[in-house]
Amino acid sequence: MENDFSHDTLKSKRLNRAVEVSAQMFLKNGIEAVKMTDIADELGIGVATLYRYFGTKNGITIAAMTYMWNELNKMFSGIFESDVFLAQSGIKQVSDLMRMFVVLYQAHPGFMRLLAEFDLMIISDAIPKKDLRDYEKSIINFYPVFEKAYMTGISDGTVREVPNIRLFYLSFAHTLMELCKKLIQGELLPGDDFSRAEDELNTILDTAVFFLRKE
Repeated sequence: MENDFSHDTLKSKRLNRAVEVSAQMFLKNGIEAVKMTDIADELGIGVATLYRYFGTKNGITIAAMTYMWNELNKMFSGIFESDVFLAQSGIKQVSDLMRMFVVLYQAHPGFMRLLAEFDLMIISDAIPKKDLRDYEKSIINFYPVFEKAYMTGISDGTVREVPNIRLFYLSFAHTLMELCKKLIQGELLPGDDFSRAEDELNTILDTAVFFLRKE
């Protein structure tokens, strides 16, 4: 049994705490506005210790974003293996899965806003792809469940065959995620009107479901 007071265990707890606190601060204030000294002060440690743990602010930011995706994954865990979900027709399963993007937009606007800022940080700071491997693995990937739902729809006759279903899913997912981030950022141009933001998202969803539905 691991000693709860061992050096490695205590360090791991401090690292986890630092990631959780930085995630909370980023959600509240944004990534750019939060300094390493702010995080260190909140934790009650020296900023040098924080740099020793994570190397750079980019390091702790990537860790915080990975942590937040993992927490979201926990929220959705088990939903799509439930008897209630699996008892539905294939097209209904597909539709429910697609609507998870709207759920993210509705329930976690702060996180969606952070995603947009984080993407800009990756570009502006030229973060190497190797540093983003764990982050990429943490991102919610509905595709395996979506593919299974699609195959259920093919079997029960509610979904039509698509030449490349993975391409369809990726196109849909990228479109929804980018639109969510744009809507969360708010109106920028004089002609922008996001008063019906959810209607915009649901229009894309309804179009995709209509395309897949077998008449």
